[in-house]
Amino acid sequence: MAERIRPIHVVLVAAIVGLMSVRYFTEINVPGWLFFGLGAAVIIGALANSYYDYRRVQAGEGPAPVSTDVVQDPKFTTFLFGDLRTAPMWLILRVYLGIQWLDAGWGKVTSEAWMDTGVAVQGYWTGATAIPEEGRPAISYDWYRDFLTFMLEREWYTWVAPIIAVSEVLVGVGLILGVLTGVAAFGGLMMNVSFMLAGTASTNPVLGAIAILIILGWKVAGHWGGDRFLLPALGAPWSPGYLVRRERGEGGEAQGEAQQTSAS
Repeated sequence: MAERIRPIHVVLVAAIVGLMSVRYFTEINVPGWLFFGLGAAVIIGALANSYYDYRRVQAGEGPAPVSTDVVQDPKFTTFLFGDLRTAPMWLILRVYLGIQWLDAGWGKVTSEAWMDTGVAVQGYWTGATAIPEEGRPAISYDWYRDFLTFMLEREWYTWVAPIIAVSEVLVGVGLILGVLTGVAAFGGLMMNVSFMLAGTASTNPVLGAIAILIILGWKVAGHWGGDRFLLPALGAPWSPGYLVRRERGEGGEAQGEAQQTSAS
């Protein structure tokens, strides 16, 4: 796999490691947003690299990526995250998590402080970004404090608050009904992470941990729900369902078969 590592990735990773060393082992203050930007560049570059290789394979211009699975996964992970017999367990977890989100979101969508003025988020951001004279501030990372301050100064809470409220309801409904379960769990996890970054622990660590498990078991977590019918129909970007394949038509299928023949 060494031939698939782009030089720019090596440079970016080296820059991150170097800046971390400067920040934590010297007295030089390196802004947190710089780490965030470089990290985002590494992730975007890796995704772009993967997509480029995928398109080359589909076009028959290059070999398929070499597997790096030198150690086999334990059987219990295959059972937990890929066996339909575990669907009842996932049903209990996702309904519990969905009720938590629906309960939290319903209280927000029926509140003027969230849906009309956004003052609820304004007060939350104000308290989170405040730096006390004594003790540690609520936010540990300067870049996240700067991010919230940026939105607070521009009064973005007026439209962010309704998005949060509606998102919590949608995540709750999706988890309870088992509709796009993995997507719903991921959306909930992102809100858990944002709340924890703002210094609010509460139930977020537990709910976030459950969301991670549901994301890992996305193929079977919604089997006792809407995903039993949605996943076979829609599939995934790397494995289209029968509805997507049907929309491509016979011409697309014939072209795909020709590409596979030329690649082999």
